[in-house]
Amino acid sequence: MLDPSSSEDTGGESDPEVVEEAARKPASLSGKRANSSRAGGQQRESAAPGGAAAKGARDGADAGEDEERKERERIQREEEERKTKLQIYVFVLRCIAYPFNAKQPTDMARRQQKVNKQQLQAVKERFLAFLNGETQIVADEAFCNAVRSYYEGFLKSERVSRMVQSGGCSANDFREVFKKNIERRIRSLPEIDGLSKETVLSSWIAKYDAIYRGEEDMRRQTQRAHLSAVSELILSKEQLYEMFQQILGIRKFEHQLLYNACQLDNVDEQAAQIRRELDGRLQLAEKIAREKKYPKFISADMEALYMEELRSSVNLLMANLESLPVSKGGPDFKQKLKRSPLNNSFLDIGDEGDILSKSDVVLSFTLEIVIVEVQGLKSVAPNRIVYCTMEVEGGEKLQTDQAEAARPQWETQGDFTTTHPLPSVKVKLFTESTGVLALDDKELGRVVLNPTTNGPKQAEFHRMVVAKNSQDTELKIKLAVRMDKPPNMKHSGYLYTLGQRVWKRWKKRYFVLVQVSQYTFAMCSYREKKAEPQELMQLEGYTVDYCDPQPGLQGGRVFFNAVKEGDLVMFACDDEPDRVLWVQAMYRATGQSYKPVPPLQNKTTNCRGGIQKPASPISLDPSQRQGVEELISAAPCRLDHAALFSILQKHTLQHRMNDSFSCLGWFSPGQVFVLDEYCARYGVRGCHRHLSYLKGLMDYSENNALVDPTLLHYSYAFCVSHVHGNRPDGMGTVTAEEKEQFEAIRSRLMALLDNQITHFRYCFPFGRPDGALKATLSLQERVLMKDITTPVPPVDMKNLVQRCLEKAARINYSQLMEYAQIKEDSQAAPEKRLEDMMRLGELCIDVLQQNDEHHSEGREAFSWWPELMAEHAESFLSLYRADMDGALQVQPVDSWDSFPLFQLLNNFLRTDPHLCNGTFHKHLQDLFVPLVVRYIDLMESSIAQSIHRGFEQETWQSVKSLTNNLANVPLPKVPSLPLTLPQMPSFSAPAWMGPLCENTNGSATSEDLFWKLDALQMFVLDLHWPEPEFAKHLEQRLKLMASDMMEACVKRTKSAFDAKMQKASKSTDFRVPLSVCTMFNVLMDAKKQCSKLCVLDTGQEIDKQWQQYHSKIDVLIDESFKEMISSLISKFAGVLDGALSKLSRYDEGTFFSSFLSFTVKAAAKYVEVPKPGMDLADTYITFIRQNQDILRDRVNDEVYVEDVFDQWYTGSMKAVCVWLTDRLDLQLHTYQLKTLIKIVKKTYRDFRLQGVLDGTLNNKSYETVYNRLTVEEATAAVKAGDGLQGISMRDSDEEDD
Repeated sequence: MLDPSSSEDTGGESDPEVVEEAARKPASLSGKRANSSRAGGQQRESAAPGGAAAKGARDGADAGEDEERKERERIQREEEERKTKLQIYVFVLRCIAYPFNAKQPTDMARRQQKVNKQQLQAVKERFLAFLNGETQIVADEAFCNAVRSYYEGFLKSERVSRMVQSGGCSANDFREVFKKNIERRIRSLPEIDGLSKETVLSSWIAKYDAIYRGEEDMRRQTQRAHLSAVSELILSKEQLYEMFQQILGIRKFEHQLLYNACQLDNVDEQAAQIRRELDGRLQLAEKIAREKKYPKFISADMEALYMEELRSSVNLLMANLESLPVSKGGPDFKQKLKRSPLNNSFLDIGDEGDILSKSDVVLSFTLEIVIVEVQGLKSVAPNRIVYCTMEVEGGEKLQTDQAEAARPQWETQGDFTTTHPLPSVKVKLFTESTGVLALDDKELGRVVLNPTTNGPKQAEFHRMVVAKNSQDTELKIKLAVRMDKPPNMKHSGYLYTLGQRVWKRWKKRYFVLVQVSQYTFAMCSYREKKAEPQELMQLEGYTVDYCDPQPGLQGGRVFFNAVKEGDLVMFACDDEPDRVLWVQAMYRATGQSYKPVPPLQNKTTNCRGGIQKPASPISLDPSQRQGVEELISAAPCRLDHAALFSILQKHTLQHRMNDSFSCLGWFSPGQVFVLDEYCARYGVRGCHRHLSYLKGLMDYSENNALVDPTLLHYSYAFCVSHVHGNRPDGMGTVTAEEKEQFEAIRSRLMALLDNQITHFRYCFPFGRPDGALKATLSLQERVLMKDITTPVPPVDMKNLVQRCLEKAARINYSQLMEYAQIKEDSQAAPEKRLEDMMRLGELCIDVLQQNDEHHSEGREAFSWWPELMAEHAESFLSLYRADMDGALQVQPVDSWDSFPLFQLLNNFLRTDPHLCNGTFHKHLQDLFVPLVVRYIDLMESSIAQSIHRGFEQETWQSVKSLTNNLANVPLPKVPSLPLTLPQMPSFSAPAWMGPLCENTNGSATSEDLFWKLDALQMFVLDLHWPEPEFAKHLEQRLKLMASDMMEACVKRTKSAFDAKMQKASKSTDFRVPLSVCTMFNVLMDAKKQCSKLCVLDTGQEIDKQWQQYHSKIDVLIDESFKEMISSLISKFAGVLDGALSKLSRYDEGTFFSSFLSFTVKAAAKYVEVPKPGMDLADTYITFIRQNQDILRDRVNDEVYVEDVFDQWYTGSMKAVCVWLTDRLDLQLHTYQLKTLIKIVKKTYRDFRLQGVLDGTLNNKSYETVYNRLTVEEATAAVKAGDGLQGISMRDSDEEDD
């Protein structure tokens, strides 16, 4: 219960000073504290005799007294804090109940729900389950990689755990970080036809949301989010009451007691309280001016301005209050107020000369007339029809339904409106006339009433007035007349009145207390059936109080009066409750500071007739009444509201930072509304408000809580503007205390911002809150300003940030070393140290990439931010450089394991415009230049030796046949390049030979050479050497090396070909060796690889010497090709020459020809002789076809094969033509003719099938041969008949093959 004397209730043992102090303070609501205080008193009482009896234990007794005193002081301190919170809560209640300055803002950014430790762990588990394939979410490899990077780099980061622990992390922050990560990844993906990158981005975000939510019920989550969003926007009064109960630690029953005692549901009482408070503030201002007790200002001439500010602030509040409409009170009162400017009402605040006219007072009433029944009707027959009419004077007439005279009952209601406070209501009873000539119905009776708003609401019987000769002498009607009270009618009733200016006769009149506006009330007397008041009195400036009965005035039992300078109005009524209600209503209307107290004999009178609630709960005992009364009657103008508001704002901020929203220090709309209203209503200076707010925010920020720097900037800008006289809230005065507090805040804020910029990775992890770093830099610049007009020199700001970032580099690197768990150990193995440097290098790159990705917003505030971040990165890398140099120095000589470290660092540095060819990058190049040169030297020597050994041992077996017999043929050795090569499977060729096997039949040595040269060039290309001159030098050297190696390869191949062809046979048994095909393929591959391995990038300038050198290689390859083809064609021509030489033996006129012809003819008589000429022709045709197949199958390049076929065919036809030309004068032997016809025809057809063009096929040699053989064929047909046995030059497929 409300117990203001909890500190007193200790009997005679309590400390009198404590009792006296507690009696002066407002009451507290703490029964438990009373018990603990009482227990303390009993301990002191029992301790006294114990101390007297045990004098030897004085030290122990003193220690016990000290503990007891400390406990007593603690209890007293808690009690004082409790009382202060209760007093603050009373003011907060009034601000919420009747606001007239502020409204709940609707344009504030909506705050997201916090993510706590349990939710973070659940999110980690969900993403891990996705990566392990334990969810039903379908995703491609790119999305899985993005999620893995997000999980490893963000969710598992220690900075995220810190952010969650600080309470400044929301699910939206998690989502934005993922979105930023995937936007960078998606931008790097290649374009896909029909699939835009925006579609990919939205799809990935949807999948992320599905992973983040897990298996939660979407409907329930959406509903919960909706409710939380509503609570973040507009709160009802009940919700605001409950919130500030939690903020100030007020219990529910304490709130209920204070609510009833303050009459928060009574709008009139709250408006009156405001008027009393404003009057008190004006009086306080006058007292300050009169006694000259001004606060200490920074300038003495501000005192007059201070008084003007006090008066203008009160006038503004009066104007705001005056602008509110007069509304009906009650528990369901919902008021939506807006801050409004001074309105031009008919009543000018502060001008007492304005007179209220009768026409300004307008009342409107609603009447409900319910006719129930009529009794005592005897003058008409029971079956006659009767009905009633009802009317209000000056209004329309209504009629009930018809009823039989035997049962005249209706229950009919009529609704009327009137402006008369004392209207006249007429109700008449009629019966229908039966006469033929009767025009009107007959009136049986009537009743006239004058209802008031205080009249009975239930139906009652009224005697009706009837005609003199009527039988219905006892005619009564039961009806009810209910008259509603309009909102601006505060009280009404009959009073006896006597005044000096109005109501100059002591007479009973009907009075209405009317509220015309928030500051204008009038006592109006009315006559019956009149809308305007007969007389009125404006209550402004009057003081109402109870008074004793006045002798000489007849009428009225209890009296009260209203007094003003030059006027006294006496009122009287018939009973005490009515007097109490009138005095309370007029007390609220006058706005007087004095509160009337009923006479003692009437103090316990119960007020039954009024509609207002009692001032305090009936159940309270006198001490509790006194405690409540002290709290609610404390004059606000006498309290230090600056100190009270600081306490209120501190507890509100504490509640806000601990709620479920990631607020970053921003108050909720409801909290802003109450604090705004409190400051405006009780005159809390804006500078003091923001200074105390800054203190609270910095306390949280220094304890690693996330606070929005924009909020700090807003409050600081307000304070600095005020201190330098810029009047952000209209206040031109600056107190010395404000100036002193501002300077302390400024120095503290500067240190805080310096620390935040230094620890930017941890104060703003992953760029959250969004835009925080940019706002911090802008605030730092503002804090450095000496005043509000002189800007900070850019050099000063830049130097400050530069110092911070230098410290940040050292801090970030030490944190990274701790995270990687790498310790400096000079005794560690070189491999271990290099491995540590690789891992640390990856982490350093991650840190720098995160800085660029999440902390690049500083460039929006300052153009030099990228430059300083580049210097920060160089400082950061310089720390890594020391460790890297130490690790590289201990590596073995000619060890190439450090190349991946160079590639890792260089690939990052060369893409960064600020770090490329920077200090660290140049140092990295200087370290690896000798290593790269040494490596290329060794590789050049190794390749040259492998060429020499390879060609000496070369079997010229094609690589394809090699790979088909891998188990038996040794593979070429691959140099120890620092490249990741796939391991060779046991059942297939090595991966590097795969593409070679598909497209080439080259030798093992040549393919090994080409692959080594290509691998070496790709390795150097993958280094992406950043310095253009050295990169050009490397490329030129490798191209020259490739040219030299290619030249040696071509020459060795050509010499091997020549040796092979010299050993070849010249008969038709000759078949092109597979090794010769391999040699052709080697030259073809050399020509193809030459354009790749020996040609400089087209983007580089190529000098004439290089062009000549490269063209020399091309010429060498082309000439080698020509020579090899010519050698092969000459071999084919030799075979044809051998066949033709055999045919020469059948020349006409030779001995051998005659002999062979005779022998054949003689033998044909006895045995079957085979057809002559078939063997030689078939053997040669077989020779052609098989060599054609070998060349077609084994030589890769179709162009060169066709060139061989063209030259082969042309040479063959030319040889036949020459042979025939030599025998122009001779007739061909039948055997010669048949053999040549078959050779020529089959050769023609076979070469046509191999793709030789018609232009080549039908050359002059062929035409000459064709014509000669045709003539010879015709001649032979004439002489020998069927001697040719069907062999003919004509196109026919009937000949035998």
